[in-house]
Amino acid sequence: MQKSQSSSKLLKLVVLSLLATMSLVLFFISFPLPLLPPYLKVDFSDIPALIAGMIFSPAAGVLVVFLKNLMYFVAKGATDPVGVVANFIAGTLYVFPVAYLYRKHSGINSIVIGLTIGTVVMAVVMTILNYFIILPAYGMFVGVGFTDTAKWIAVIGGVLPFNFIKGIIVSILFVPLFFKLKEWIEKKKVPTSAA
Repeated sequence: MQKSQSSSKLLKLVVLSLLATMSLVLFFISFPLPLLPPYLKVDFSDIPALIAGMIFSPAAGVLVVFLKNLMYFVAKGATDPVGVVANFIAGTLYVFPVAYLYRKHSGINSIVIGLTIGTVVMAVVMTILNYFIILPAYGMFVGVGFTDTAKWIAVIGGVLPFNFIKGIIVSILFVPLFFKLKEWIEKKKVPTSAA
């Protein structure tokens, strides 16, 4: 019994490591959106985290987001810790509602509702955090002060629309992918009591 539990934990660790690695690779494949600041780039690195959250637990999805950001931080060096933390928070806000709802009520409705909630929560919370915490912290890190007007323009003209559009793009891509993987996800899904 104990042996099967430890092999199950090892398998979970291996799967989560693979998903985190896939997430990191997808993180490097990114593109800016027209009419928005070029430093805001869309990537699809939250998709492996969504899958992890749906198979194991919302916490597993968050763990994949964390591992991706940790590996990125190590690979790129300590050039921008503020951006890495911001990406972790945004990914967590997006992934957690989807994984939570899917684990509670399997099915496409829970996925669509979760993706909608995740997109809205990510966009709104990241706007607030950028205005009050992230932009000031970044300014301190690079030695630049942001006026209230500059922060307002940055969040309303950049962060808010970017996170909405990114959430919509990733969601539109994920729904058909979910249909393709639904059977496999259901087979691999760990019961809530064992997650």
